[in-house]
Amino acid sequence: MPREIINVQAGQAGNQVGESFWRMLLAEHGLDEEGFYQGNDPLQLARVGVYFNEVEHSGSRTKYVPRSVQIDLEAGVCDRIRGGKIGSLFRPDTFITGNSGAGNNWAKGFYTEGAELIDPILEIVRRQTEACDALQGFQLLHSIGGGTGAGLGSLLLSKFREEFPDRMLATYSVIPSPKVSETVVEPYNALLSIHQLVENSDLTMLIDNEALYDITVRTLKSKNPAFDDLNVLVSQVMCGISTSLRFPGQLNGDLRKLGLNLVPFPRLHFLMPSYAPFYDPNAKAFIRMSVNDLTQALFDRRNLLVACDPRFGRYLTAATIFRGKISSNEAEQSVLDLQRKNSAQFVEWIPDNVSVTLCTVPPVGQTQSATCLANSTAVQELFKRNLTQFAAMYKRHAFLHWYTGEGMDTMEFAEAESNARDLIAEYQQYQEASVDDDEVLEEEYEEEAAYEEDEQQ
Repeated sequence: MPREIINVQAGQAGNQVGESFWRMLLAEHGLDEEGFYQGNDPLQLARVGVYFNEVEHSGSRTKYVPRSVQIDLEAGVCDRIRGGKIGSLFRPDTFITGNSGAGNNWAKGFYTEGAELIDPILEIVRRQTEACDALQGFQLLHSIGGGTGAGLGSLLLSKFREEFPDRMLATYSVIPSPKVSETVVEPYNALLSIHQLVENSDLTMLIDNEALYDITVRTLKSKNPAFDDLNVLVSQVMCGISTSLRFPGQLNGDLRKLGLNLVPFPRLHFLMPSYAPFYDPNAKAFIRMSVNDLTQALFDRRNLLVACDPRFGRYLTAATIFRGKISSNEAEQSVLDLQRKNSAQFVEWIPDNVSVTLCTVPPVGQTQSATCLANSTAVQELFKRNLTQFAAMYKRHAFLHWYTGEGMDTMEFAEAESNARDLIAEYQQYQEASVDDDEVLEEEYEEEAAYEEDEQQ
C-alpha cells in the first residue's frame, strides 16, 4: 500500500514549479494530460497512489487526480494553469486564490491577506487527508523571496505543524540569489521565512535561480533561458528525489526514512540537491556516462542547484539515488571510492554517511540518471549572504514601515536575525568538529547531567 503525500504549491514560483513537476510525473507514470493511464509497464501504477487519487470515471475507466492544492494571493498563475493543457487534471476546488496579491510583503502573506485564506485552505487539505489510507506527510513548493510563497507558505507550515504534528513536512524552497533579484526587500522575506523553516520544516530542499540559470546557459547551451527552462531542471530533481517513494521495492521508501538518513540534528535539515547528467540536447547522441561519472558529477558544484561551493564545507550526510539499469555493487563501490578520495570533505564522526538507493525505472528520455541530496555545512554560505544583506537594511530600519503596517512587531526581525546567526554558528561548529572532540563533549554531558540533578534536588 502506498503512503500518500499531499502537495501544496503557494505563490507564483511555487505554482510554476508545480505545473512542471506534474507534467513530468504524468510522463513517468504513463498518464495522459487528463489523468488516464496510457502506459504498458505495471511498475508505473504500482505506487501511483503516493501522489494521485484514483477516481472511477464514466465507462469504468480510472482517472488519476493529483493530491494537490494550488494557492496564490492573486489569480493570474492559477488561472493560467486552470486554462492550460493540464488544467482538467486537477480538482476545481483545489485552486484557492485571493484578489489583492501580497505585494512582495512577507507580513501580508503571514498576517493579513494570507491569514484570510487559511481556513478554506485547511478545509481543502483536511478533505484530502481524510481520503488517505496512510498519509506520510506534505510537500510545500514555494519561493522565500516574495510575499505569498514566503509569508503564506510560512503560515501554512506552522498550521500543518499544529494540525498534523506527527506527519513529515518537506519543502522545496526557491531562495533569492544575489544575481537574480526581483525585489529590494527579498533579504527581509527570506530571513523571516528561514526563521520559520528552521522551526517547522523536517526537510528543506534549497533551490537557487542563479545556479539553475548557470546550468541552463553553461551546460545546456541555452542562450536566453526562460523560467520554464529552469522549472524543468527543478522537476527533474524533484522526480529523482521522489523516485524511491513512487516506485516499488526500493530502500528508503518514505520521507521519514529519507529524513532519518539525512538529518543528524533537527535544526540542520537544509539540503542541497544535485542531478546528473545535465548535457547539451544536441550532444545527447555522444553522451555515455558510467556510474563513476554520474557519482563524480553529483558531488561537482556545477551540477548543484544552489550557488555555493561544497569544497568550503564538509558533508554531514548525503543520499544518492540512481535510476536505470545500474548494479547495486557498482553504485556502492563508486560512492565508497569517491568518499575515500575526498575523505577530508566528509565528517569522520558519522560513519557510512552516504546512503545509496537504486531504482530500475529510468527517467523519461534517459537511460540512467542520478540525484543527490547533500547535508553540507557549506550551506551556511547561503545564510551568511542573506544575513549580510538583511543586516545592512535592518540596522537603518529601511522599509520596515511596510511590515509594521501589516501588524508585525520589529522584535520578529531581531528574532529572525538571531536565529539565523545561531544556525550559521551550529553549521560552523559541526564543520570544525572531529572525533577528538568526544572527550570534551563527554565532560560537557557529565556537567549538564550533574547540573540537572542538582536542579531536581
